[in-house]
Amino acid sequence: MDYQTLTISIAGKVATVTLDRPDLRNAFNETSIAELAQAFDELGLDDEVRAIVLAANGPAFCAGADLNWMKKMAGYSQAENEADAMRLASMLRTIYFCPKPVVAKVQGDCYAGGMGLVAACDIVVASEGANFCLSEVKLGLVPATISPYVIKAMGEQAARRYFLTAERFSALEAKRMGFAHEVTVPEALDAAVAAIVKALCNNSPNAVREAKRLVREVAGVPVDDAMLADTAGRIAAIRASNEGREGVASFLEKRKPSWLA
Repeated sequence: MDYQTLTISIAGKVATVTLDRPDLRNAFNETSIAELAQAFDELGLDDEVRAIVLAANGPAFCAGADLNWMKKMAGYSQAENEADAMRLASMLRTIYFCPKPVVAKVQGDCYAGGMGLVAACDIVVASEGANFCLSEVKLGLVPATISPYVIKAMGEQAARRYFLTAERFSALEAKRMGFAHEVTVPEALDAAVAAIVKALCNNSPNAVREAKRLVREVAGVPVDDAMLADTAGRIAAIRASNEGREGVASFLEKRKPSWLA
């Protein structure tokens, strides 16, 4: 696909999806939403890709919605607005459910819908100069479409504050609340992301995929008999899988597993 708002590169087993509208602070519109959904859908199905990095060109990571797109939406009917919002919701879900691990590389400011993009990723690494803001209420709006992911990432109590105040907060504050996993000086950002990606690619592709699904499906679920049966079934199935057998055998035989050969 010939992308207008993104650049995509694949080096080894790692794909990098880069937001590429730096003159507009990588704000998204209907085109970038469609392209992000397409990119993550295709990369998620690519057996050669073991990890995906979501990055951005320019001084900002993502300023949220494009102003021209927002102006156009102001004239939409209720039904048109709902259809438009569903396209954004579907794109975020595609990233969240992507079977490959997704690492957000946040080099600059991340506002509004941009925070939804980051929250849908699995691992977040940010430059210490990046700032975050859920600015929707300043415009008379609410961060509804991104809320399932942002609340999971920052926690309900932090969301109570920042959804309501639209205050800007730092990368270090994002890390403190759990929204970002790691914060680095700008010149160390590439190395920090590369180290995480290397760790991901060293592991069993099937186990990484199943571990991602495990977190998503177990978090917040009561520990009852159904949960015990579910988790027992998962470990039994993966022990009997080809990569499960290979991983144990390679450990006992003191050799590299086949996915590192």
